[in-house]
Amino acid sequence: MRQMSNNQEIKKSSVWVIIVGIIFVATNLRAPLTSVGPLVGVIRDNLHLSNTLAGMITTLPLLAFALFSPFVPRLGRKFSMEFLILISVIFLMIGIILRSLSGVATLYVGTAILGLAIAICNVLLPGLIKREFPTQMGLMTGVYSISMNLFGAMASGLSVPIAVSLGFGWQGALGVWGILSFVAILLWLPQMKRMKGRTTSVPNQKVDGGVNLWRSALAWQVTLFMGLQSMVFYVLITWLPEILKQQGISSDQSGWLLSIMQLALLPITFIVPIIAGRMSSQRSLVTIASILLLTGTLGLLYGSLNFIVLWVILLGIGGGCAFGLSMMFFGLRTVNAHQAADLSGMAQSVGYLLAATGPTLFGYLHDVTNSWTFPLLLLVCASVLLFIFGLGAARNRQIG
Repeated sequence: MRQMSNNQEIKKSSVWVIIVGIIFVATNLRAPLTSVGPLVGVIRDNLHLSNTLAGMITTLPLLAFALFSPFVPRLGRKFSMEFLILISVIFLMIGIILRSLSGVATLYVGTAILGLAIAICNVLLPGLIKREFPTQMGLMTGVYSISMNLFGAMASGLSVPIAVSLGFGWQGALGVWGILSFVAILLWLPQMKRMKGRTTSVPNQKVDGGVNLWRSALAWQVTLFMGLQSMVFYVLITWLPEILKQQGISSDQSGWLLSIMQLALLPITFIVPIIAGRMSSQRSLVTIASILLLTGTLGLLYGSLNFIVLWVILLGIGGGCAFGLSMMFFGLRTVNAHQAADLSGMAQSVGYLLAATGPTLFGYLHDVTNSWTFPLLLLVCASVLLFIFGLGAARNRQIG
């Protein structure tokens, strides 16, 4: 009996080790990106960059996600998910340090390195969660999502105070997140013991059932749902303050409204995966997310400024709901952890390509029309398409 009790305690301890590891890796997946936005003007002026080059600081990681994500699942099968995540967090810390040095070359090289590192974790963590927590996938996806988004929101708010109030400059404000990466490395090291003895070289036929995801209608529905919600989020993060300022809202107020939008999505990204995991079909959640995004966008277009906080909160809740669903679909629509990683790689490749081009297209349409009406109508169309593809992605079936 004592031996059995000891084994149970060891097993519980092992579970908590991987949960803590996932949480701290997740905290690194948005903070290095969202910390840049409030400091772009300072970096541009300090390094004498053009607006185009300054914009590349935020676009470069998204392009890295798009181009590198499809290759990550194969690397994960070859070297194991745990080992590859450890290496990626190490390179993430290196990228953060390089980016924080005072130089144009190191700024872009460091940004590219951390983009590639985050791409690996983005793709592999959903598959790892499906493998380690098959019966608690919703809860763990919620924990992973809120950890990522909470620290992303904190980084947006803390960048300027760290740079200005504490006197660390933009270099210190970007470099401080390397401490978080270092902590994540220390907490992920125990996974190297857990992976010993785990078979990683599995024949492709057994891993994915011989299914070509790029020819699967269901895989494309999940992919386009992921891509559209990602595009909507990054468009709003980039342009919402400017849209609000043109409607007569001050810079300070528009910044606070952007923060409110991000805060509104935080609890939703935790709750929705748990609810979705208990449902056979998630169509009702897709419908709610689409209606909220549509209502919030139409509110920005035609609604009263007296209700501007409501429109922003609706956009945050709708975006959080869509994000939580997209993370859950990787596990719910696949048969095993390897296929979940493959689908995650495919969806995030297309998704972040849309995310990278969306803000640019949105800004171009504004320049051409000298108005935010047509660009916002583009978001209305995106909300409708999100609903259409989401209905297909939410059906109770699996690829293959």
